Amino acid sequence: MTDTGSPRQRERATGGTSSLEEQCIAKGMRMTEQRRIIAGVIEGASDHPDVEELYRRAVEQDPRISISTVYRTVKLFEDAGIIERHDFRDGRARYETVPDEHHDHLIDLKSGRVIEFRNEEIERLQEAIARKLGFRLVDHRLELYGVPLSPPDRE
Repeated sequence: MTDTGSPRQRERATGGTSSLEEQCIAKGMRMTEQRRIIAGVIEGASDHPDVEELYRRAVEQDPRISISTVYRTVKLFEDAGIIERHDFRDGRARYETVPDEHHDHLIDLKSGRVIEFRNEEIERLQEAIARKLGFRLVDHRLELYGVPLSPPDRE
């Protein structure tokens, strides 16, 4: 199992015009300074923040940004298909940029931490199951929920 959180975080921190911002422009969105800031906050996040957390981070850069602006911008980005919404059973809609490469999530139920991973064996098994049942898999989401093992239980 490979944790892909670190490479994505490095990719998001490369600076310059964000690829999220470029995607918005390519989709014909008018990029106000506030939208640019919110796009940068989303792109810089490695922790799948909710709207309230995005707002807290955005107002650090521009105190004039309102929570309603963040909600509207997140909805605009989600409707355009450039960010994904997740419900990790904690009562909050959480967001991430649409990844270049598919990955799955393991959610720590004690801390709320979200770990991104990719496992080729799991991917092959899902394809095989769909094929066996007479389907061509076009999309899927895998979310694992767990609690940390105590040291003697670990492999």
